[in-house]
Amino acid sequence: MNAAAAPNTRAGRMAARLAATEDRLSGLVLPAGAGWLARAREAALARVKSMGLPGKRDEYWRFTDPADLMSDAPKPAEVFQITDEPAMFMGVDRLKIVFIDGVFSAKDSDPLDEEGLEVIRLSDVAATDIHWAQELYGTLEAEAQTPVQRPLAALNTARAADGVLIRVTGQVSRPVSLVYQRQRDDAELILHHVIRVESGAQLTLLENGPGAARCSIVTEIDLADDAHLHHVRAMGRDHQRRALTHVFARLGARARFKSFTLAMNGALVRNEAMVWLNGANGVAHLAGAALGDGVFHHDDTVFVTHAAPGCESRQVFKKVLHHGAVGVFQGKILVEQPAQLTDGYQLSQSLLMDDACQFLAKPELEIYADDVKCSHGSTSGEIDADHLFYLRARGVPEDVAKQLLILAFLAEALDEIEDHHLAEDMRLRLKRWLNRHAD
Repeated sequence: MNAAAAPNTRAGRMAARLAATEDRLSGLVLPAGAGWLARAREAALARVKSMGLPGKRDEYWRFTDPADLMSDAPKPAEVFQITDEPAMFMGVDRLKIVFIDGVFSAKDSDPLDEEGLEVIRLSDVAATDIHWAQELYGTLEAEAQTPVQRPLAALNTARAADGVLIRVTGQVSRPVSLVYQRQRDDAELILHHVIRVESGAQLTLLENGPGAARCSIVTEIDLADDAHLHHVRAMGRDHQRRALTHVFARLGARARFKSFTLAMNGALVRNEAMVWLNGANGVAHLAGAALGDGVFHHDDTVFVTHAAPGCESRQVFKKVLHHGAVGVFQGKILVEQPAQLTDGYQLSQSLLMDDACQFLAKPELEIYADDVKCSHGSTSGEIDADHLFYLRARGVPEDVAKQLLILAFLAEALDEIEDHHLAEDMRLRLKRWLNRHAD
């Protein structure tokens, strides 16, 4: 019996999926370009067609329905105006790169020149024959398709018409800040960034803003030996936003990568990260704090591969869920046989503020080395009644006591932010959110 005659078999379902993908992408026109970039886009589109677009039956999508991320047009989302607090990172001396409705805005951005830093738009290299990014654009995304397929990341590689290519050659004195603004209710943002940090160089990368009604952002990061990258991302307060992000990071010997994401509200947010520790004594920390109320679905999907000895990884993800909000965590640590003396730590926790909320967790360890220290834990529950009683018995009002306990719960994730001023700004914004959403 062939696949066409057996649609309920695995082979039949795969054939139907590939046919549906081919049909959906048949009219797709790739962005204009030539040379290496055009070849990378065409190869990415071929990857999508060979894998098929994801569905709810896929193992890594069973907690999150990808339909809204793949529809022909994004659902309109009202632009959320923030008037009760200053814009994120407003007080930070930074090099701003601004995108409005997914399009680079030169007049709102700072000059793209800084000592120890090369920055160029992806669209500006579309016709070049040679560029340092050609060895990276789409390369890490392609590697990340094994062992877990990520067709929507490949689709971004094929479709992205803009983004930034950043090469760091020294100790950059001020952060690079990617700001995603929006003006239209139906705007869609598709950006692809490539970051190369050379040996001994260091950069802080900031990201913030609602971006669009629907966002797709892929960031490929290559850290050479002894390179450092500190990434802090704040996802805006748009209640109807739908966003999918991918971070792919490859670390050399003694390289350090730290990434923290703050997410507040949003109808659907899925942040994926895949990190390879390929050089000895590398360090990778991934952390996040998410707060949602009502129609809120937040998914962190993380895969860290230890391929070299003496490396350290941490995954710390905390979620606070109100009024039926849904949180998802899928995290894996893979320790390959050469990665002796690995230190891998994974923690995912949620606070469910009412019985209607859900937290869906899938922590995993896969270890082939003998001498390792790895642990993972996942918990979900309400505020501890004894802790609440302790504070109330000492005269602390109930709403204040709950806020203190929630902030204490989130503290371990916030501690992953190296810059004290950035961490304090995040804490203040968390307090304001809790005040606005107090029961």
